[in-house]
Amino acid sequence: MSSVTSTLALPQRQTALVVAGPGQLSLHQDAPLPHMAPDMALIRTVAVAINPVDAKMLDYSPAVGAIHGYDFAGVVVALGSDAPPHLAIGDRVAGAVHGNNSLEPRVGAFAQYVGAIAELLLKIPNSMTFEEGSTLGIGLATAGLSLFRELEIPVSIEALIDRAVPVSDATPPNGAWVLVSGGATATGTRAIQLLKQAGLRPIATCSPSNFELVLGFGAEKAFDYHSPDCAKEIRAYTRNGLKYTLDCVSESDSAQLCYGAIGRAGGRYCGLEPVRQAVAATRPTVRASWLMVLTMFGGRVALDGEYAREASAADRAMSAKIFAATQTLLDNGRIKSHPVRVLADGWAGVIQGVDIIRTGAVSGQKLVVRVD
Repeated sequence: MSSVTSTLALPQRQTALVVAGPGQLSLHQDAPLPHMAPDMALIRTVAVAINPVDAKMLDYSPAVGAIHGYDFAGVVVALGSDAPPHLAIGDRVAGAVHGNNSLEPRVGAFAQYVGAIAELLLKIPNSMTFEEGSTLGIGLATAGLSLFRELEIPVSIEALIDRAVPVSDATPPNGAWVLVSGGATATGTRAIQLLKQAGLRPIATCSPSNFELVLGFGAEKAFDYHSPDCAKEIRAYTRNGLKYTLDCVSESDSAQLCYGAIGRAGGRYCGLEPVRQAVAATRPTVRASWLMVLTMFGGRVALDGEYAREASAADRAMSAKIFAATQTLLDNGRIKSHPVRVLADGWAGVIQGVDIIRTGAVSGQKLVVRVD
């Protein structure tokens, strides 16, 4: 740690949840701390959030021996020499890391200490708890990269910062419609808020029980995805003018719904899983893509098949811009956290949370565990 500044004596070993095999996590009391690069920060973990990707990657692409986990919040205890100057030791921060990574097995959110890229950290406002802050990272990056890179919505990231007046429910709608399928997911509520602040018109699909949730985050209208007429209702509401769809569910039914909702002239679809060709073939006027969010860190994604990615400095640079814009929104009170359901029992609670996520039984909430 020759290029690292710290006011604390750091331990040599830590407690962490390590990938033991397909679907299996093991609690280690002697896991090594991450290697610190000049552009990194070391965070003492206070809370972690559990994502569907935690279960999916553990089940289908386990990197045995690697620390698992993606989303976290905690306190900065060390900074690399190239960390941005707005960060200081003692700051309350939230972010994301590439856990379950065979190329960097010491880095993962499910650990006492997390080694994170410093420019991809958010300083948590005093009004936000660690539990709430831990929900920000992956959902924010997924929403931002999907909207601004994949869909190329008609507004820039910089517009989020440059808006002189915060957007409110009283602001007359004047931008393009954007459909967020799965609006009650953590990624969905992030996307709705970013779209609203950018002056666009987010609409969402979700269960009726979550209508109030998505409307509270800024959706202009909510639609019941269970309804056989859902796509027809969206086309009527948007006067056949919908051009942009973000599919946070990314299953066959949700993809078909998005394609059916897009207006007569066609448009763009972004999913979070590979695009189903049977669906894509139904409408050649729709340009389809899907996001592998782990490119946000700039390194190679060592997964099999179409999930693999080469290193991308451009994706990291765009992610840094998204986090910088979001920091401004957070500082101005213009971003709300996703509702949390806090699980007990520390690291054992994290393992329990991954099991719960695997069942698909979570709706409109983010599972969070306090681990300090």
